[in-house]
Amino acid sequence: MFCKEPLPVGGGFLYACGKSLTFTPVPIVACMMKVVAYQVADSIDIKQFRQAFSLQPTHADSDELFYQNDKGQHIYVFKYGIVSLLNYSEVETTAFLKLIQDYCRNPLHTRLTDEFEIETGADRIIFGYNKIDIPTADEEMLRLIMLHVSQSVALDHYLVQTNRLIEETNSHTQVLEQKGKLDMGSTALKKYIGKTLNLKNRIAEHLYIFDSPDETWENEDLARLDAGLKKTFDLQARFRTTQEGLGIVKENLELFKDLLQHRQSNFLEWIIIVLILVEVVNLFVEKLSA
Repeated sequence: MFCKEPLPVGGGFLYACGKSLTFTPVPIVACMMKVVAYQVADSIDIKQFRQAFSLQPTHADSDELFYQNDKGQHIYVFKYGIVSLLNYSEVETTAFLKLIQDYCRNPLHTRLTDEFEIETGADRIIFGYNKIDIPTADEEMLRLIMLHVSQSVALDHYLVQTNRLIEETNSHTQVLEQKGKLDMGSTALKKYIGKTLNLKNRIAEHLYIFDSPDETWENEDLARLDAGLKKTFDLQARFRTTQEGLGIVKENLELFKDLLQHRQSNFLEWIIIVLILVEVVNLFVEKLSA
């Protein structure tokens, strides 16, 4: 019987022998991988890093760079200070983090980090605790997973900064309660307002919590993966918590600003009163002299 060369079809091969057709599926081999994301700095100069790094990115824009090497390892670098590594050993991770330090602005002494496991070989996408099962090591799926792990770390970083602002605000309100006046001047308040607005702008610019990557609009599996990862990392609820914290700080700042303006207004009123008194005294002295 004459048999033709097998044809690759779907997840296996199609064999044609005479008039009969036989499909033989290729067995799926499970593979365990681990993503680790680090907040290494307030920001990374990805333009300079791209020019200096030896690999060419498979995906790049003004905010992020995605790399894959010949060993099946992936690197995801974000403008907002996040580095995400897939299948990197501890030694390789240490070496890469040391390499990227030259392109970091305001490096962090204490790095926030998050880990997430990926296992291939499943017949469908299965979400677990700190773990996900996917059918194959599809590059777009891996990139989307690494993106969400990175967003989770970035949220932790911004939440820490928000909590510090809230603690600082509470210290000023306690002084206001105890002494009946603010313990900060106009310049300090302006710096405080600038710090709060800067943090709020950075969160709005860098996080895509309520948006989905363009690729998810064209691929049903990626869309399902994107929605599931948002729930797994509880991104939207954590984002709202951060926004509510900044809202509390903003309300307090507006109150502080009004109190300072009132204090300055009272000071100006006293200056005017003193000037009027000086003028009256001068007139009285002039009349006595006459």
